[in-house]
Order: sequence, then structure tokens, then C-alpha cells
Amino acid sequence: MEKTFDLESYVRTTAGDSDAQVGEEAFRRICEAVRLVFDSEWNATDEIARNRKLAREKRAIIGYEQEVGFYKVKIREILHARKLADGWFPPWYPDLTEAVFAELYGLAGLAPWAYDMDEKYRYSQSAKLIGDRLYCLIDGKSRLQPQRIPEDRRQQLKRTLLLATPEERLEYGFHEVYLHNGIRITIYSGSRTKKGQDVMVFRKYVLQTRTFEEMVRLRTIPPGAAELFPCMVKAGFNVIFAGQVRSGKTTFLQTWQSYEDPSLEGLAVATDPETPWHELMPDVPIMQIVADGDELEGVAKSLLRGDNDYVLLEEMRDAAAFKLVLDITSTGTCRSKATIHDNDALNIPYKMASKIREKYGGDMDAITAQVFRNFDFVLEFCQHPLDKRRKIMTGITELSYDPREDVVSATRICRYDHQRERWEWNAALSAEKLAKAERNGGSPARLTAVLQVLARSDPLTGEQVIHPAYYRQGGNACISR
Repeated sequence: MEKTFDLESYVRTTAGDSDAQVGEEAFRRICEAVRLVFDSEWNATDEIARNRKLAREKRAIIGYEQEVGFYKVKIREILHARKLADGWFPPWYPDLTEAVFAELYGLAGLAPWAYDMDEKYRYSQSAKLIGDRLYCLIDGKSRLQPQRIPEDRRQQLKRTLLLATPEERLEYGFHEVYLHNGIRITIYSGSRTKKGQDVMVFRKYVLQTRTFEEMVRLRTIPPGAAELFPCMVKAGFNVIFAGQVRSGKTTFLQTWQSYEDPSLEGLAVATDPETPWHELMPDVPIMQIVADGDELEGVAKSLLRGDNDYVLLEEMRDAAAFKLVLDITSTGTCRSKATIHDNDALNIPYKMASKIREKYGGDMDAITAQVFRNFDFVLEFCQHPLDKRRKIMTGITELSYDPREDVVSATRICRYDHQRERWEWNAALSAEKLAKAERNGGSPARLTAVLQVLARSDPLTGEQVIHPAYYRQGGNACISR
């Protein structure tokens, strides 16, 4: 005989407890009552129907709208049939149906953050579950949330998330999985963490494509840069956006790309489904490929044969990605953009070359020179140390290679002075970059004029041109001022 739960009689028997205790226990029992109904349906079906139900549950867990909607309708019907629709639910959920779904088939207390059920979570890009404690990045600060997720529920959550990714094994101490809405979840557990302190890191990609004028208002870039950057986009430069996690480089990439000629054909290669270009720029022909490591190597040859006008490479982090972007740009492809986790423009060519040589072989200097020749500028970004909401462009570095002298050089065009909170500028673009701008339909004169205005206002002090010591084993290492 199916068990039922009488909410009113339960409340009468717990009248001596606090409201919170009564509410939490009542909610737990409501969830159990709904679970019993689903269990009874499960037991009454054959193996084929059970497999269909299991597939539906997995899709609901990772956020497929149709399956989520199915379970929420069923839960709502059960609550009304059992006269439980007015029951207590935790305040971080918008209603009882959402609360029960999250506890039984969803992300438990993380659901309000993952699905923007509260306004404070709408622009929160990351959350961390450490043990039973949930921290969310809100208004630039990591804040402890009131909900607690006990160990048994965390284990259930881990198991259900891994059902959606059969290649991941439960006994592994490290996992990386994705929800249907693109949220990336990194899981550390077992011997990789202390007892009871397993970790889940959630990263939500908030679409924040802006204009350069908005970035001036947010103090990410200085006044004047909003006039400079469209000129650089039109000039067709190949650009790398560098910085730490949450430094704003991906948002800047999206903004830079939004100024690109929409009639040009693009190829976006990402190691994870971070940017939905089909939503951001639905009228622009951008092919989107999600691949990493060996998968990327497998499709590299076909990508090289593509007739795309530019490539977007998000989160370059291994030899396969570095080699692919160099191979593509070596064919003369312009207007390419890439992001990389690094906080030093001068270190990026060395990092790329060393990773490529380590995996594929080749001459270190030749690969390094290729990076300096193929990419025109590196733009660096960081978070403000006291306000993580604020992102700052900390520098622009021009990369150049002189094949006659066999010299690579990095010229600082812009540098942020953290003490003065000002950007300093150098207007000395190389003849090579100005010639490239003219070939691509840009305006060298306009580029130079805008930079000269910026440099007159805040001239760059200190070193300007660097010939890195790691090239040619330091044989031509020097710093020009």
C-alpha cells in the first residue's frame, strides 16, 4: 500500500519545535512523499519503460527543457493531489514545485544560482560547493549562502551528473562535466580532497557582449580606446587576449568580434562550449567546433582546408590548439582572435613555442618567430584586486618579426599604472602593422592619429621595445628605450 504524508497532522505533532525546524522537516517529508509516487510508477513498469524513464531523468538533471518541464508538471500534480501544494519550502527557491524538483532531480540548493531564480544570482559567474557550504561570487565578492547541501545529497548529485557523461568514472577523483545550459562543473573528491571537504566548482557564462563605450564607462578601458579599437578591428590585426580566470578577456573577445564585418565567414574553435556565437551574432556565418587535445588534432587538417576569413580560438591551453592557430594564421589569415590564460604578453610566444616543440618537435626559435610574425598584438586583462566585478585592460603589446635581421621584438603600446590608475601610451606602431592595416582596408593615418592623441595626454614611461632573451638563446637580448 502506498505511503502518504499528512502535512497538517505532522505540523500538529511538532508544535513544540521552531518554525524553521518544522518547515525543514516538513519539506523533507514532502520530497519523500513525491519520491514515493515516482518510485511506485517505476516499480510498475517493465525494463524497456524503465530505460526510457532513466534516460528522461538524466536529461532532466542536466537541464533539457522538455524533460525538466515534464517532471515539474508531474510534481505539481502530485502536490495538488496530496494536498501538499501549500507546504513550506526553503526561501532560496521561488516556489514549492521548483524546490521539490531541485531536491529530487535537479541541483539541490545550487539550482537557484544555476538557473537565475534570484536576481542576485543573475550576473554571478561562479559558485563553489566546499563540503556542505555554498559560496557564490556576488557583486565581486565570494559570499557564503544560507543553503547547506549534506554529504548524501552531494554524492547523489555527483552520481547523477556523471550519468550524463558515461566516459567519466565515479571512482575518479577529478571530473569535468557540463549542464545543457553550458555551465561547467569541475568536481574534486575522494583522495584528492580532505574527508568531508569534497569540492564542486561551477562556472556560468554570462553573456555580456558590450560596446567599447560601455567598457569606458565601466573603467575597463580608458577614454580614447573606444575610438582606437574599432580602427584596429577594421585593420584586420590578429590579436590575443590574455589574463587570469574571470579577468574579462572572453567578454572583450566577444565585444571585439561584434565590431567585425558581418559578411565575413568565421571559424570558432573552443575547448568547451563557452560562447554561443549563434545567439550573440545570429546573422554572422560562424562555424562552431568544440574540441580539445586529441579531438582537436583529429579535425585540424579539415579545419585548415576551410575557406574561413578568420578563426576564433577560445581558451588556448595545449600544444594542439597552439599549433592549429599558428598553422591557420601562417596561411595569411587575418582578423583572427584568441584567448589564453597568461598574465604576461612577453611570455606567451615562449609558452606557445615550448608546448608545440615538446609535443611535435621542431626548432624552438623558428616556432617562436612564427608566433611573433603571425600575431600582431596581445591585450592583457586582470581583475581589480579589491573589486572582482571590475576588469581592467592592463596593457597592449605589439609583436613583430624582422626576417632580414632575424629579430623578434615586443613593443609596449599601452600600459596601466596601478598606482595612478591611469593608462600610458606609446604611438610608435611599426611600419609593418601600418602596411597590414592598409592592405586590409583599414586606415593607417587614423590609427596613428588616435594613438598620438592618447600618447600626448599620458606618454608611456620606461621600457618600450623589448627583444626577449629567450630568442636565439639570448644572442640578441636587449631592451630599447
